[in-house]
Amino acid sequence: METTDQQFEIAIGDRLKALRARQSFTLDQLAQRSGVSRAMISRIERGEASPTASLLARLCESLGLSLSTFFEPDQPSGSPMIRKGEQRLWRDPTTGYLRRAISPPGMPTRVDIVEVEFPAGARVSFPPREESRSMTQHIWLFEGLLDMILPEETYRLEPGDCLFMHIGDAFEFHNPSDQPARYAVILDRGQ
Repeated sequence: METTDQQFEIAIGDRLKALRARQSFTLDQLAQRSGVSRAMISRIERGEASPTASLLARLCESLGLSLSTFFEPDQPSGSPMIRKGEQRLWRDPTTGYLRRAISPPGMPTRVDIVEVEFPAGARVSFPPREESRSMTQHIWLFEGLLDMILPEETYRLEPGDCLFMHIGDAFEFHNPSDQPARYAVILDRGQ
């Protein structure tokens, strides 16, 4: 079920529009809550622009969602298993990072597992997210190097290392090497 970039941009736009409508937000209200321009939100909803990871995280937070929840289908299969070909993919248009939703959608759990392929030299920053204060995550590195830059400290992860962190604070992923990094994010949504 892997899709082309254009199909996925359209799917992201349709999903954002549906979630915005579900909460009865106008474009202006979502723009004000997220700090993302009305014009950019409109372009995303029409499938004319693909949001970066940071921008999509801001929109999700404004809608009260995690990135993982954003990518879940509205009608989950209810199956406790999901095959690799059915797992949803998303590529950040700026960094090229590839995100794969590993967890079967619709399961009664607070935990989501995501696999990321992070290009050499890539950097993604996430601003503080008040709505996400109760969420935590583990970053488990399989291949390459990864610097996790938090407000108080920077951690260099090597293969096999795992870092636990809260999501509400600002943080940054950085691949300092000339090789791709591959890691898992194990997200606990809290409540």
